[in-house]
Amino acid sequence: MNILVTGGAGFIGSNLVHYLLGDAAGELGVTIGKVVNLDKLTYAGNRSSLEDLESDPRHVFVQGDIGDEELIGRLLREHNIDAVMHLAAESHVDRSIDGPEAFILTNVVGTFRLLDTFRKYLAESGRTALPNYGKSIADGGESAFLHVSTDEVYGSLGADDPAFCETTPYAPNSPYSASKAGSDHLARAYHHTYGMPVITTNCSNNYGPFQFPEKLLPLMIQKTLRGESLPVYGDGTNVRDWLYVEDHCRGLAMALVRGTMGETYVIGGKNEMRNIDVVKALISTVHELAPECALKSADELITYVRDRPGHDRRYAINPTRIENELGWSPNENFATGLRKTVQWYLDNQSWIQGIEDGSYRGERLGNLA
Repeated sequence: MNILVTGGAGFIGSNLVHYLLGDAAGELGVTIGKVVNLDKLTYAGNRSSLEDLESDPRHVFVQGDIGDEELIGRLLREHNIDAVMHLAAESHVDRSIDGPEAFILTNVVGTFRLLDTFRKYLAESGRTALPNYGKSIADGGESAFLHVSTDEVYGSLGADDPAFCETTPYAPNSPYSASKAGSDHLARAYHHTYGMPVITTNCSNNYGPFQFPEKLLPLMIQKTLRGESLPVYGDGTNVRDWLYVEDHCRGLAMALVRGTMGETYVIGGKNEMRNIDVVKALISTVHELAPECALKSADELITYVRDRPGHDRRYAINPTRIENELGWSPNENFATGLRKTVQWYLDNQSWIQGIEDGSYRGERLGNLA
């Protein structure tokens, strides 16, 4: 199976590419022929996250835009692509508040162009006429388009509300989540209108290796190591469901291979935690693994700052469907995943340094922390 991964130099994308070229074949019972990795290399795309794959002939990296229909069409035909795993997106809520246009262009328009180009490619290759068109890959299906989305499209939960599931109504509250909701609807429409083999996944908050250091966990790890103030929005009681990125990648691959076309699967770590409790657990783990940096207590490090606009109160996901139908379950709880995450950042300070000094993209950014 030849796979086109979009956004494969980003956080989740780079972890997914490593998984596809590593454990996926044995765990899923499929043979991975080639992974074509398309990434625009915006600020969050980082080639150094893929350094260990440079000598792997199965990995083909291409710098380009999902909105470039000519490029996408050429890659699909040239590499005889069987499946698309679409992760490329603008994904930071604060950035979407400051500059929403880029989110609409990438997440909505870019997704439309990718979907439409894949639709034309399938028609040209005659796959839409095959008897097994629309089946899962595991059941003999010829192709699939996996659209990767977020739990933020569902809006905010109250303290006693049931967790999000596949039938939860959409209620996005930020330009980011609204743009992802729009792309989700396009993906669904292309299945129902054109019969395209589309599967959608919505995940909870990811954490783990290769995450850009503007995000909560890597930012707080770096600040704790330096003894700097850790800003926490509002009163810190916003709740998120935390999913270790390698568990997410396993879920994405299972959805691609085993998922029913036209369906949605929500993927969550079953680790609901208040932001303030996440930060305190992180400080404790950093101090345990790097005791030389334990110069200040959690109370001395944490600073509460003004809440951001449209800050959803609680997210939670009920992953029962993907567990029961596809056999997925998370391998990591938050404590084990957090320990692995902190240790990775301790062991890979040069990766962080490359981002902070701008060398990862040939320019100096200054200290992101």
